[in-house]
Amino acid sequence: MEIERKYLIPSPPAGYEAFPSCQIQQAYLCTDPVVRIRKEDERYYLTYKSKGLLAREEYNLPLTREAYVHLLAKADGITLTKRRYRIPMEGSDLTIELDVFSGDYEGLILAEVEFETIKDAEVFLPPDWFGRDVTLSGEYQNSRLALKKG
Repeated sequence: MEIERKYLIPSPPAGYEAFPSCQIQQAYLCTDPVVRIRKEDERYYLTYKSKGLLAREEYNLPLTREAYVHLLAKADGITLTKRRYRIPMEGSDLTIELDVFSGDYEGLILAEVEFETIKDAEVFLPPDWFGRDVTLSGEYQNSRLALKKG
């Protein structure tokens, strides 16, 4: 089960680029249900996500590079590209995943925080540098972004 909240970030915090990061490329074979392929640095995955905004089922399976390339040609919409920074949240065991988009969404910055329980997600107080909570709107789900500009 994936339980996460997502925020629009107007300006990332100073020094964010010093945190561990990876380059992500992802595309969607289907958006209802979500079936995604992802290249994360040199690792490849196929992901299934059920319906939902705050909480949903998620399953990740490894792919070979060859399978990824084969499936990429069958993807709908555009391929999303972003650099993901993993920023530990002070005073907790939570990690902020800060996604800085490039390509078609150059300038878009989103932050996601994953939780153990729905209750934890509901009582979460974001840092001051977070912008609007877009979790329940669904407008910034990556599967929707991939189809918007395609």
